[in-house]
Amino acid sequence: MNMSLAQRVLLTWIFTLIFLIMLVLKLDGKIFWSWFLIFLPVWTFDLILLLMLIVKMAGRCRPGFDPRNGAENLKKRVWYLVAMLLKLAFCLTLCAKLDGLMDILVSSVCIPLWALLIGAMAELGYNVFHFRRD
Repeated sequence: MNMSLAQRVLLTWIFTLIFLIMLVLKLDGKIFWSWFLIFLPVWTFDLILLLMLIVKMAGRCRPGFDPRNGAENLKKRVWYLVAMLLKLAFCLTLCAKLDGLMDILVSSVCIPLWALLIGAMAELGYNVFHFRRD
């Protein structure tokens, strides 16, 4: 399951384009589908990424793998897994709120998104300032 950069970019553009077309049609009132169906391309793309991530993480269990070389890599992949789960939680609560299945505040819907953004800022800061030991 090793995709080239061009394949990943093309896959991202295709799923983003399908999602945006469905979103515009829903907001324009042309289709009356559930918000869960509108977000289906996003979840399909996330499922593909999640499967690729799980396969790469499971590769650490194969015989002959030297765990001393990949400790930092495992931390990064665990962060990616947590980030994808936070994004999934945000999308699910947003769809449930928009469909009227849950009666919660919009600020409560955004809690997973805020946690994701704070984690992304922490990772960015770590990557920028990690090797600067003056």
